[in-house]
Amino acid sequence: MNAFNFCPLCGSRKIETVGGGRKWKCPDCSMELYNNIASAVGLIITDGSGRVLLEKRAKNPRKGYLALPGGFTDADESAEKAAVRECIEELGVEPVNLKYLCSYPNTYEFGNFTYKTCDLFFTAELPEKFEIRTQESEVAGLEAVKIETEEDVEKCPLAFESAKKTLKKWILNGRR
Repeated sequence: MNAFNFCPLCGSRKIETVGGGRKWKCPDCSMELYNNIASAVGLIITDGSGRVLLEKRAKNPRKGYLALPGGFTDADESAEKAAVRECIEELGVEPVNLKYLCSYPNTYEFGNFTYKTCDLFFTAELPEKFEIRTQESEVAGLEAVKIETEEDVEKCPLAFESAKKTLKKWILNGRR
């Protein structure tokens, strides 16, 4: 679990992690900092053949694994706006017909920190005319993968468990 050596307000070395990692508390200045979750988004986008568009991750965590296009929600941004923004940033394409599908908790290990996230997933389509331009710092490549069964999901080297659960739910919902 994430730990601090010093209080971020007063610098005390007495900072404690309490509540099973839910918050940090400083007995010297009474600072309480909650370890709240971060929100993130992901998109199931299919190509004209019904294959799911997956990104090969260009960086850690889980570099080289496949992921749905998406990322963290910015401050003062709705999940819908984040989904569109992330798709534009990572693929160079503004998705159309964005529809909420589901959410799942996730654990995101980065550097020396563990982020607990609530991942919100959407389905979307590519516009009629588009040109994909991937963001090289985030996307090492793209794969269009036929995913029709739970076995297809299990065979896919996905970076995050929340994406696996989402794709299985998408299949149960008739792939829509």
